[in-house]
Amino acid sequence: MRRFLPRAHQAHQAPRAPRARRQARRAVRAGIVWITSAPGTYLWLAALFVTTVALHRMSPGFEEDFLRQRSTNIHELSTDPVRVLIASAFWIDGGRWAPYAVLYTVFHAPAEHWLGTARWLAVVALAHVGATLISEGVLAWAIRHGHAPQSAVNTLDVGVSYALAGVVAVLTYRVPKPWNLPYLGAVLIFFGTPLIADRSFTDLGHFAAALIGLACYPLARGRGRNRGRRRNLDRRTDSGVRTPS
Repeated sequence: MRRFLPRAHQAHQAPRAPRARRQARRAVRAGIVWITSAPGTYLWLAALFVTTVALHRMSPGFEEDFLRQRSTNIHELSTDPVRVLIASAFWIDGGRWAPYAVLYTVFHAPAEHWLGTARWLAVVALAHVGATLISEGVLAWAIRHGHAPQSAVNTLDVGVSYALAGVVAVLTYRVPKPWNLPYLGAVLIFFGTPLIADRSFTDLGHFAAALIGLACYPLARGRGRNRGRRRNLDRRTDSGVRTPS
C-alpha cells in the first residue's frame, strides 16, 4: 500500500535539503578561508603529519636513535645547533598528531590571523629557540655542578611545545579586556605549576617560552585586540557569508 504525504507537508519539506546543502557549502568555504589565511600553521601541521606517519613505520630502536640525532640536547646543540633547532620542530615525540591538529587550530591559527604570518613566525622562532637555549643552558650548569647526570647531555628532546607555549602566551594581547588578565593568570598557572611541582628542565623550557611569548608585545603592538587579518578573513565569500575574524 503506497502512502503519500499531503501536498502542504511536501512543500514544507522540499526546501530543507537545498538549505542544508547551502549551509554545508558555506561551512566548507569558511573552513577553506580559515586554513588558507593561516598558511604557516597548516603547512607546519601538514609536515608534522608526514613525519608522524614516518615515525610509525620505524622500529622502536631506530626511532629513538633517529629522534636523538634531531634532538636539541646539549651534545647536538654543541655539534650542529642550527640543524637541530630546525629539525626538532618537525617531529613529535610520542607519535600523536591529532591533539596537535586541535591545538594548532585553537592557538596557532588565530595568532597567525591576528599577527600575520611573518610576526607569528617570529614569535614561534623566538619561543622555540629561546626556551631551548635557556633550558639546555640550565641543564648544562646542573651537569657541571653535579646536580644532573652526565648522560643528560644526550637526552631526547624534540617537539613543538615550546613554540606553542610562546604563542599561547602572546595571545594574551589578543584577548579583549577585562578577560585578558584572567587569561594571563591561567597561562602563568598552567606553565608555572609543573615547574614548581616537578622542577624538570622541560617544564623550565615551557615556562621560559611563555615568558618569551609575553615579551613579544612589540610584535603585537598596533595589531589591536579585535583585529584579524582583514584582507583574508573580514570579507564576504561568494555565498554571502561573512567569514571568521
